[in-house]
Amino acid sequence: MGFFDRLPPAPVPEPEPPTPPRPRWAKPEAALAGVVAEELILAHTEGAAVAVTGLMAYPNGFEFTLRALLRREDRRGRLFDLGLRHGFLPDEPLPPEFLRLGVQFADGDVATNLGRPSFPSPDSEPTGPVLLSDGGGGGGRRYDMRYWLWPLPPPGPVSFVCEWPARGIPESRAELDAQLILRAAERAIHLWPEDEASD
Repeated sequence: MGFFDRLPPAPVPEPEPPTPPRPRWAKPEAALAGVVAEELILAHTEGAAVAVTGLMAYPNGFEFTLRALLRREDRRGRLFDLGLRHGFLPDEPLPPEFLRLGVQFADGDVATNLGRPSFPSPDSEPTGPVLLSDGGGGGGRRYDMRYWLWPLPPPGPVSFVCEWPARGIPESRAELDAQLILRAAERAIHLWPEDEASD
């Protein structure tokens, strides 16, 4: 009898519970997005600019980068912290440093970054568009914030709207033809089924 044959057998692990399906409104994890080759300047003043770049479409929605740029460096580092983070309470007035963002579809549906971010329930479908922050970074003169927007827009113009009172930017907008997003979504590549169980 070998040394290890005398030891009790290792317990059999319990099977992993099945992975719940991803919500229909969530950004796919098993796909490569189709790229929309467009950049939009929403606002440009003597001291600041706001643009939408890096727009990428998936079969169920799209993501983009909101880029805020300053002419001169913010050496105190407070402007971007206050401008792009959800640090205010819902019942307080929005601080002028907060960079407001909204997206409007041709059918009138709107999604914004106002209020504290909240994720829809995984087992229900939201009644309107969902705009979720998906990370970001920067400092000094530039800050990039990624956003995910569900669902894909209907045909017609897609309006991106911003306002940044602390930087002297009034409500400003730029439009993009939804067909550019919809065609890019058709080019998205599914790598594996989304509902496959994880290892």
